[in-house]
Amino acid sequence: MKKITATELARRLSDVLNRVRYKGEEFLVERGGEPVASIGPVGPKSELTLAEFLQILNTGPRPDAGFVDDLERVQAGQPSAVEEFPEWRS
Repeated sequence: MKKITATELARRLSDVLNRVRYKGEEFLVERGGEPVASIGPVGPKSELTLAEFLQILNTGPRPDAGFVDDLERVQAGQPSAVEEFPEWRS
């Protein structure tokens, strides 16, 4: 957790919020050398890094033998994009 003064936070609020949102950083806000607040992500990150995604993909459960059949059945039941959106025709 990075320490930041209340004055510095006021000057750099947009940057600090971007670092919290996009990098998951946390800040301890101090006033007069005393901690008064902390700023950090609200919940789990909404975006994964490629490395995190690959780790989940490699360690997660594998689809069963009927998975491809299920996908083909779902796809067959979907309307054609060309029929649904005629303006997409070339």
